[in-house]
Amino acid sequence: MNKEARIDKWLWAARIFKTRSVAANACKNGRVTVGGINVKPSHTVKAGEIVSVKKPPITYSFKILQPIEQRVGAKLIPEIYENVTDPKQYELLEMSRISGFVARARGTGRPTKKDRRAIDAFIEPTMFGFEELPDPNENDEYPL
Repeated sequence: MNKEARIDKWLWAARIFKTRSVAANACKNGRVTVGGINVKPSHTVKAGEIVSVKKPPITYSFKILQPIEQRVGAKLIPEIYENVTDPKQYELLEMSRISGFVARARGTGRPTKKDRRAIDAFIEPTMFGFEELPDPNENDEYPL
């Protein structure tokens, strides 16, 4: 086996990312660190190094057991890396699942049902039981 591997290839081969290009983009965007230092996709890793991958809302940590560049079956993953992620990170993940909040940048994608109702209430207030305020110009008893 190789003694070193490119970080983007290793992340893909270890099934941490679905494609190598997604792994490379994660490296370029500063979401992958080796020993606490941001790395480029071409950075080489060795056995024993700790790789941290930010996948919001948590940061996963993996100890490299074998630096491979060829993708392997899911059953062989325990031989490739050891998951050393802090248990507090998993608690954070569980809390975000319980809260039900899904991070969605404003203005992207379709509005949720709650957003849609808020939009409709804003556009047509009478439809949702809000009475329209009387038009101040309609009643000329008190001219300004």
